[in-house]
Parts: sequence; structure tokens; C-alpha cells
Amino acid sequence: MLDKYDRDINYLRVSITDRCNLRCTYCRPKEGFSLKGHDDILRYEDILRVVSQAVKMGFIKVRLTGGEPLVRRGFVEFAAALKKIQGLQDISLTTNGALLDKFAEGIFNAGITRINISLDSLDEKKYFQVTGGGNIDDVLRGIAAAEKAGFAPIKINTVVLKGFNDDEVLNFVDLARKKPFQIRFIEIMPISEVNINQPQEFLAADQLLNIIGRHFQLEPVNGKKHKSDGPARIFKVKGGRGEIGIINSVSHHFCATCNRMRLTADGKLRVCLLKEEEVDLKEALNSHCSDEELAGLIRRAILLKPERHDMDCTDRHLKKCYRDMSDIGG
Repeated sequence: MLDKYDRDINYLRVSITDRCNLRCTYCRPKEGFSLKGHDDILRYEDILRVVSQAVKMGFIKVRLTGGEPLVRRGFVEFAAALKKIQGLQDISLTTNGALLDKFAEGIFNAGITRINISLDSLDEKKYFQVTGGGNIDDVLRGIAAAEKAGFAPIKINTVVLKGFNDDEVLNFVDLARKKPFQIRFIEIMPISEVNINQPQEFLAADQLLNIIGRHFQLEPVNGKKHKSDGPARIFKVKGGRGEIGIINSVSHHFCATCNRMRLTADGKLRVCLLKEEEVDLKEALNSHCSDEELAGLIRRAILLKPERHDMDCTDRHLKKCYRDMSDIGG
């Protein structure tokens, strides 16, 4: 399915809940937010129906997100049902890893073999601070459980904040040297009124590469990237086992090659992470819409996709989205 700018839209990020067992400072505000009730979010059956219809229209990849997807009851059974959709080529999961020790084997056996784990600090105290009380040992056990279960690749998502965890960048790179992980450094994005001091905390990807380059030799991964790399620029750590990924969604946007849509937990099909346009699928599903009507709404959303976003973290007068990151699904 092509949008107005001839981009092949084939990737759907699905938020199955806005709830989370952590409260990361850049994701969820300290106060002023409310969790959705059971009736406000899409039932698993409705999500399966939306994904099935999207696959018929040419979508081939789904990533499950939250909030934290593993806090929703019945996740493993849902993942197994999703895997049965004919034509869906790739299913992956983004998690904070705190519950992964318990669920890793079941998720893998359900058919999800790729995983992204959010980890913004390797320091116990700083991890506790940035997550609003999280225990890093839970995540480290989860990563070990994912390795044991057979997940590949395992990607570690790290949002870099100047003055907070930028002094840990080399420790993360060293982790990629020792382990067959892909450490993905992500620029902070201006989403909602979160507890960050942008642009003071914004660290551009080029600055990050300069820091790393003074201590490690990175070798660009040339040629065809792995299909799961997405917008990340990939580098091998010379002499190491893993890789480094750089996601510069603000300083060097990749809108020209964007292939994704986002289904929020409350059933809105969001056309761009950093734009407000959404199409309500939940209302139609509750009204027992036909497959043709559902397809029409998905098509409408695709044609609403903008050419690019206009966010800039160097601007002191940022336009922010009204939803929090945990509400959108990342």
C-alpha cells in the first residue's frame, strides 16, 4: 500500500496497553495522566482483526509495544494467535525487560524471536532514577533469559540524555563488544510535557559518534542491512561480537523512507509519531464494521501520512504532541 509520497507502508506498531510497571521520566509525566480502563482499549480479538486486514493490504511486519506489553494479561496466548495470521512475515516485541525473566521462554515458543529491550543506564542508582523506581537486576535477568531462550537479534534501546547517561555511552559500546547484542542509541524526541529539559538534554547522533570514535573503532555495515534494522545506521565494533545502531530521528530525520503506522491501545491509527492525525478504528469495530469499511479506514490513514515531521530538539520553543510516549506506543 503506497502513500501519497510513494512510500510502501508495510509496518504496523501495535500498542496493546498504555499501562507500565515503570515510569520513565522522558516517557510519562510525573502527574496529570490517567490510565485507560478495560473498555477503553482494544480487545485482543479486535487487534487480531485489524492486523489481519492490514496484512491483506500489504503489511508484512508488526511490532508489539505498550506501555509495557507484558503487563497485559494473556500476552503469550495473544502472541501465538498473531503468529498464525497468514502473510505476516515478521513479529517483534519492545519491552522494558523487567518481566522478561518470567515470560521469555513462553514468548519465544509462541513465535516471537526478535526483541528490543529498553535500558537507559547500567548504573543501579541512575536506572532507579530514570525509571521512577525500577530495579536493574530485573532487567539483567530478563536479558539473560532472552539469550537462553534463543532470541536473535537482541537489541538494547538506549535513549541518550546529555548530563544524565552520556557518560555511560562507552560502557554500552563495551557491552556490544563483549556480547552479540545490537546497542541502539536513540535521540530524545519532544513528546508531550514530560520530565525533561529539552533542548538542554538533547544529544545529537553525530556528537555521540564523535564520543565513541575517540575510544572505539566502528566499521559501518555496508551493503544491504538486515530487514530488522529499520532506520538505524549500523556499525560493527571492531574486534567485538555485537553492533552499534544510531537512530537520529530528530537531527537527521528518515521520513523519506518511513514505512510505518501506529495503532494506539485505544484503537486510533496514528499516521506519524510526531503528528497528531489519527483515524479512529475502535468506534468502527464497536459498530461491527465490515472488512471493506475497516480497510477503507486503514487506507484513509495511510493517505494522511505527512511527507515529514517538523520537530527540532535544538529549538527552544518546541511543539509537542498532546499524547505521552506511553500512550502512543513509541
